[in-house]
Amino acid sequence: MSKKKKKDEEVKVSEDEPEIEEIEETEIEEIEEEEEETTTDAKKDEPVSEDVEPEEEEEIIDERIYTVPLRKAYWTGSRLRRSNKAIRVLRKFVERHMKPEEILIQPEVNERIWSRGIQKPPRRVRIRATKNSDNLVRVYLAEG
Repeated sequence: MSKKKKKDEEVKVSEDEPEIEEIEETEIEEIEEEEEETTTDAKKDEPVSEDVEPEEEEEIIDERIYTVPLRKAYWTGSRLRRSNKAIRVLRKFVERHMKPEEILIQPEVNERIWSRGIQKPPRRVRIRATKNSDNLVRVYLAEG
C-alpha cells in the first residue's frame, strides 16, 4: 500500500470516533451534576452548630500540669540521640509522678520535642497529664 491509502484509512477511522471536545463537555457536565448532588447531601448530614465538640467517653480522674526538665537528654554520649533520650526522660518523669499503667504521648508533644531536630531538644517542656479510670495517662502540651 502507498502512504496516501494509509493516511486515508486513518482519517476514516478518526472521522467515525467522536471528537475530544464533545467527550470532555459531556463528562464535565456529568461531574458537575454529581458534585452538586454530593454537596447538597453533605449539607443535610452536617450538624447545625459547628462549635459542638464530641463528648469524651473516658472519665478523667486526675489532671496535672508539669514543667518537665529535659536537660538530662543533653548528657547522652552522642548528640544524635538527644531527642530520643528526651522522650525517654519525659516518659520516666510521667511514670514517677502519675503512676500509670500505660502512657500515651500526644503527637503535639512529640513534635515540640523534635521541633529543632534530633540534636537540640528543648531544655524543658510544659505538659498537661490526664489520668482516666483505666489508669491510662495522656500527655498533652500545656496551653501558654
